[in-house]
Amino acid sequence: MSQQAILSVNSGSSTIKFALYPVQNKTLGPAILSGVLEGLEPGGIICLRLNQQILSADSINSKDEETRFAAALQWLQSQVSLHAGAFEVCAVAHRIVHGGGHFADSCIVTADVLQTLRGYEHLAPLHQPHNLDGVAAFAAAYPGVPQIACFDTGFHATMPETETRFALPLREHEQGVRRYGFHGLSYRFVSHRLTTLSRRASGRALMAHLGNGASLCAMQEGKSIATTMGFSALDGLMMGSRCGQLDPGVILHWLDQGMDRKTIERVLYKESGLLGVSGISADMRTLRASEDPRATAAIAQFTYRVRREAGGLITVMQGLDLLAFTGGIGEHDAQLRADVVRGLSFLGLKLDDAANQSATGDRAMPVHAPDSAVEIWVVPTDEGMIAAQDALTLLL
Repeated sequence: MSQQAILSVNSGSSTIKFALYPVQNKTLGPAILSGVLEGLEPGGIICLRLNQQILSADSINSKDEETRFAAALQWLQSQVSLHAGAFEVCAVAHRIVHGGGHFADSCIVTADVLQTLRGYEHLAPLHQPHNLDGVAAFAAAYPGVPQIACFDTGFHATMPETETRFALPLREHEQGVRRYGFHGLSYRFVSHRLTTLSRRASGRALMAHLGNGASLCAMQEGKSIATTMGFSALDGLMMGSRCGQLDPGVILHWLDQGMDRKTIERVLYKESGLLGVSGISADMRTLRASEDPRATAAIAQFTYRVRREAGGLITVMQGLDLLAFTGGIGEHDAQLRADVVRGLSFLGLKLDDAANQSATGDRAMPVHAPDSAVEIWVVPTDEGMIAAQDALTLLL
């Protein structure tokens, strides 16, 4: 008899990240299979990175754009089946960026649920449509297998109205124009992991998810009380190609200059952030390797924004007991961590330089000096595990 497993999926515009978690005695085991299907964007070269191996997809790359996604998904399904051995997929758990005001807890996707979530696509245009297309595609690939929606906004449902409310007319708030917050699956994982590592995790904790998308979250007693992202995934920190916090008057100025909506959306989501400031790349690793002063300026601005927003959240919490870094930049960029901590040293934060240099995101580890007033951790995130765990809970 085949052993059951849950497939966790994060469908994006150009990639599908996935992991397969075995179900053992009503609990999840470590992922037996993980990877990313890349090159799904128009003109991209499709390949599959599977457990550190790269598999080519020449036959799929030769197809026209309309059939590439479906063919790539079918190929992915066959590769998962091939490498999963005796494991049978009993549920597919999907990361869904926006749950709006209706969804905080993970749920089984029905036709009505999918239709409601489609209504939030304009709130996260780079993510939500692809997330939901992935749900539909995997439902077709695995007929009869439950599809589970797990929401990035859900973790922040505990934020008070003083945090979620904009200073706009009440009618706008009642129609859903409010702050939601994102990166919730990542924060849930990091929060849970920290509770097994430090007693201070139940105190005043600041979590920094720093990657191509970046945000901070203030957490007390394990619950989100404030975060830097808001109505959309544009707000807050400077990001890879997203602007972060922006005076809305800039949008009005652009409209007066005759810019249309699609152009504005492209500038805000795809041409700003590290890419916009540097004019070189949205990838922090590329900028670190560059001697161009524009790269240096972009890194400095990114670091400054993290420190600036951190100060606001620390004030909301009335102090700080623990700081945790996660995400692609947070886990791997030791210099960024050092620069952020140095900017917060007036609060008594002190790094252990050797520990900071050795923290490469392969495991959770403390990087604070023995005499630091605040614990500092590097915790690799696993959004897929959280989504798979929610799926298992719904199925039990």
